[in-house]
Amino acid sequence: MEKVVIDPRVARRAKASSDPFNPNVPGHCTQVEFIEHIRKIEAGNFTPLEEAKKELEAWKKEFLASRVK
Repeated sequence: MEKVVIDPRVARRAKASSDPFNPNVPGHCTQVEFIEHIRKIEAGNFTPLEEAKKELEAWKKEFLASRVK
């Protein structure tokens, strides 16, 4: 098994960030904390697939139209 070495520059940037999520820094938590985090996400707003597809298509149409101008 290889030892993972974190670049100190990445760690400094991670500490300076106001966003608590940083995929460059390994997270450490218990299983209970992880499940609580997942439950919090699941409790948020839910968008049905068909509605999400419509929103994506509308966004793509608007985005491509703005790129043509």
